[in-house]
Amino acid sequence: MSRRAILDDFDRKLLTLFQENTRLTADELGERVGLSASACHRRLKRLRNAGVIEAEIAVISPEAVGRSLTMIVEVSLEREHPHIVDAFKKSMRATPEVMQCYYVTGGADFIIILTARDMKSYERFTQRFFFDNPQVQRFRTFVVMDRTKVGLRVPMDDDEA
Repeated sequence: MSRRAILDDFDRKLLTLFQENTRLTADELGERVGLSASACHRRLKRLRNAGVIEAEIAVISPEAVGRSLTMIVEVSLEREHPHIVDAFKKSMRATPEVMQCYYVTGGADFIIILTARDMKSYERFTQRFFFDNPQVQRFRTFVVMDRTKVGLRVPMDDDEA
């Protein structure tokens, strides 16, 4: 979505509930926001088509599927030429270990959140994407000790940051 969507109070309430649990039925959503089930269906369809709802995903425990390490990595590129940045973005999008990747301002060019089975597999990842890439100037890894809060929930209250 390229511009800010115009949302009314019903949209914001619906989005808040939907972010908490996408499995709520239209009847349940309607009861909670004060609309009919069909009105909720129409609004959700409009919000999807407008790009407000980008995806409906499941949050999986990495440990439960054998990926016991989560890392946050700062990556600085040698130069910030558009083709270099685009190539790095493309490689991160295509890499299953990478859960999130942000092109940022500040001391690094990218912040990456990724999972690995163990340190050996993370070492192979760093070799493939950082050491073997002449465009990567440096990277710094932070190993997550505890998943304190995980999610992609966006506050719907205009007063919140």
